Amino acid sequence: MTYYPSLKLKYNEHIKLKLNSKFRYECIMQRPKLTKIVINQGLNIYIYDKKTLKNAMSNMALISGQKAIVCQSKRDESGFKLRKGTPISLKVTLRRNRMYEFLDRLINLALPRVRDFNGVNPNSFDGKGNYNLGIREHIIFPEIKTYLKHNLGLNITFVTNAQTDQEAQYLLSLFGLPFKTSPYV
Repeated sequence: MTYYPSLKLKYNEHIKLKLNSKFRYECIMQRPKLTKIVINQGLNIYIYDKKTLKNAMSNMALISGQKAIVCQSKRDESGFKLRKGTPISLKVTLRRNRMYEFLDRLINLALPRVRDFNGVNPNSFDGKGNYNLGIREHIIFPEIKTYLKHNLGLNITFVTNAQTDQEAQYLLSLFGLPFKTSPYV
């Protein structure tokens, strides 16, 4: 018996039909879908602290469900006091079932734990159907049990194959991502 995440089933059974009825696609391959989620975490001023790097890697693995890749600086930058090869950030790329599981946990568990949360910014699309979400504190995820003495933020990028931002926003809102409603729209 094969396991399918609930959001994947929701996409296959309901979201595809709603997308088709709203945008009237001629071909089923034109329907937008979520292709990957990229999670990035900058290490800020803690790049030389090995313990913080190790803890950040273990926290990122708990949040995403897979091991993080350490991104290193490509050249020396004296203005930032960086040496070539210094770890500066962590990233994880989620696809398939892990992507849907992470999105489900983000929408239902993590975002409601944000203080004074009233929706995500609908203006963070890049013009090509991709959405960027910035999170100030990574401790909103319930998987994090060990708190670092430093709060590290996350940047989450939702990559879709939608042609326009309106299609991508409609797709993400059908998944359950709560967008702010603007009083001017």
